[in-house]
Amino acid sequence: MIDSLMLSAARITTLAAGQTLTNASGFFFSRDQKLFLVTSRHVVLDEPSSHHPDALQIELHTDARNLASTADFTIPLYHGDERLWRQGIDGAGEIDVAVIELDRSALPPGSVYQAFSEQHLLQADEHVEIGSTLLVVGFPLGFQDNLHRMPVARHAGLASSFGLRFQGLGYFLTDGRTHRGISGAPVVKRASVDGELPWHLLGIHSTRLLGDRDEDQDEALGLNCTWYADILMTLTE
Repeated sequence: MIDSLMLSAARITTLAAGQTLTNASGFFFSRDQKLFLVTSRHVVLDEPSSHHPDALQIELHTDARNLASTADFTIPLYHGDERLWRQGIDGAGEIDVAVIELDRSALPPGSVYQAFSEQHLLQADEHVEIGSTLLVVGFPLGFQDNLHRMPVARHAGLASSFGLRFQGLGYFLTDGRTHRGISGAPVVKRASVDGELPWHLLGIHSTRLLGDRDEDQDEALGLNCTWYADILMTLTE
């Protein structure tokens, strides 16, 4: 038996002209019979670092009884000059979240995955206590269970008031150890109800918060930016 949460995350490899560029994380989200891959916007395009992939590749399990059985699935990011992913913007600027719709019929036969949906998002009146234990599920530094092709879950604590836009931006803070490659991972909290995927989807991990520090004297803050998951309701309309 495996926790269904581990099948919600996808290891992403970014490609340009068929050549591997970077590793990242993502997860599945469904709405109105449509399936989306969610990740950080800087995974699909990052101008400051001249990161311009033209495709993503994910690995999907193809046999629920043999988790070592997988197949690669390539997702183009452009059709000609047309961008195929969706990204958001609000009054404070760009939101570091991107979604791209997947063609279910094109997925490898027998694909096994779990997808979050609207029911996994918190309602406006639901409270998350400061310091609550959260999980970040992904592939730090591309690390995974190389036999069963599974992600790892890292603990993080809620470090800013949930529901408030930190610094006026559309994210909250977590306190946890993260690495490159985990950008785009789902940030979740265990739900008190049973179900096929009994987790609340709180946000999308973006990046470590560097802060204003002297690199020779000050340790890293250990804080991370997590964009609120409700942006997915806008991006998947």
